[in-house]
Amino acid sequence: MVRSSSERSIKIPRRSLMRRHRWNLTDDQYSNLMQYLEMFPVLKALYVAKQRLMRFLLLKTLNRKRAKKLLPRFMRLIEQFANSPAKALANTLTSWLEPIVGMWRFSKSNGITEGFHTKMKMISRRAFGFRNFENYRMRVLALCGWNGVINRV
Repeated sequence: MVRSSSERSIKIPRRSLMRRHRWNLTDDQYSNLMQYLEMFPVLKALYVAKQRLMRFLLLKTLNRKRAKKLLPRFMRLIEQFANSPAKALANTLTSWLEPIVGMWRFSKSNGITEGFHTKMKMISRRAFGFRNFENYRMRVLALCGWNGVINRV
């Protein structure tokens, strides 16, 4: 395949540039990526849509007024995915729409609980199970930072 001089001058980006967030790319990397994507309009449309989706999913909290403004844009983005090769992604986002909106509305997370649960499973695995629950309880309290009150370690 013979490439034109304009195609030869463009440095073809590695796939990693397309996986990064826009704000993690330098100006040179971004312009190189955009020049490359100009040759593939469908791929460019998917990349731009993916970047918009990531901005939505990285929102931490929304009040009612802002959610009312952003939700129609999010729904249009899902429709755009539904009419593209990313139909499976659109179906997943549609089925998870209620939890996503709940995530925006309520910023609380059960991460601390999940962390303690993971640590407790690790303790149990290391000991190959405990025969005495009190020994297990004391080990959990010791390794999770108990000194009268719960302190995170």
